Amino acid sequence: MPTDPTNKASTAAPSAQVQSLVSFLEHEAQPMIVLDPDYNILAANSAYRRQFGGTGKPFIGQKCYRVSHHYDLPCDQAGEHCPMKKAQELRGPDRVLHIHHTPRGPEHVDVELRPIFDEHGAITAYVERLSTVRSASAQPSGDGLVGRSPAFNQALAALQRVAPSMLPVLLLGESGTGKELFARAVHASSERAAGPLVVVDCSGLSETLFESELFGHEKGAFTGAALRKPGLVDTAQDGTIFLDEIGDVPLAMQVKLLRLIETGTYRRVGGVETLHANFRLVAATHKPLAEMVARGEFRQDLYYRINAFPIRLPPLRERAGDIGLLANSFLARPSAMRTVSIDAEALAQLQRRAWPGNIRELRNVLERASLFADDGVIRVAHLPPAPAQPLALPKAGDGVPLHFDGTRSELAASLGISERTLYRRLKRQGLA
Repeated sequence: MPTDPTNKASTAAPSAQVQSLVSFLEHEAQPMIVLDPDYNILAANSAYRRQFGGTGKPFIGQKCYRVSHHYDLPCDQAGEHCPMKKAQELRGPDRVLHIHHTPRGPEHVDVELRPIFDEHGAITAYVERLSTVRSASAQPSGDGLVGRSPAFNQALAALQRVAPSMLPVLLLGESGTGKELFARAVHASSERAAGPLVVVDCSGLSETLFESELFGHEKGAFTGAALRKPGLVDTAQDGTIFLDEIGDVPLAMQVKLLRLIETGTYRRVGGVETLHANFRLVAATHKPLAEMVARGEFRQDLYYRINAFPIRLPPLRERAGDIGLLANSFLARPSAMRTVSIDAEALAQLQRRAWPGNIRELRNVLERASLFADDGVIRVAHLPPAPAQPLALPKAGDGVPLHFDGTRSELAASLGISERTLYRRLKRQGLA
């Protein structure tokens, strides 16, 4: 975003104002920096220097997009969302999830940027607050959420927004897209992280069994109930309940589930005492709940209650750029008997598959292939056959066609990659 040449006063923040800002920011526990409208880093607090300035490279006076992203252009010109451009348009704060280069490697960072105005109402500087996202990794990791593709980052950004609240979260996605991992990340990023996370698998449970599992039962409530049994709601006190495959909850039980969510009260099977629950709800399903409501298969009132904050989890075919990262994560897990890697040709084939089973299918394919990799390298011959639906991949050099009539965003879309990825490839070829 070029600076408005007519606004000379906004090209740099007055030093006195910067010093005042820095003095204030020094008391902040989170990393914060001061920027001028030309993207130059004017100052940083101690928390920023500790967390992001440990590479030994100077950052004061440098462009923020060079320090954080190693770009030669502002983020919006490199296919990213630029919070400074948005904050200038809104004349107010903007927030975005970015992947930053840090001394520890690439990391997801939640960025919040606020403009600072002078006495004439002109933007004279920006204050940027940076929070490292601990619930996901942009590098190979042995557990938890892993990814850095635009589709993954969009879901992760939504998670970061809702996690600190008490709103119910509904995770929507195909089977195998990592719904339980996302639920665990919501819990870990919430104020209830110190409490229990209780997972309830709603699929395959009859009405009686579901009610007993969820609410517990009293002694003698039914044949075989020799003792009082606490339910999973009791176990989840001060924590989070994750109702996996909530679309499978028996219709007759949905009204009792709705009462639990709305009033926070319940009774054990065979009991008369009203008990009080205290939990945060996360639900997930691969079923089209809205269509089920229309068919009378799912209660409308329950649907609207759990659908307060839906998050769509992308299928693996929309995250082809993450397949290498996920593959290296699976192969590096401590449970592996030995170190196994994957060669470029085999990885390219994996990136072209349709993956109807998503991440779960990828993990199974890699576990099987590793058994055939006697020399520790997975090759194409070790992969099980699968009907491939090739993604459009670049045909020239490092991924850029020799000729294309259209915009950069249209070119990225035609290649099936993000505009940010296209920019990096253009840059490597000297075409950016």
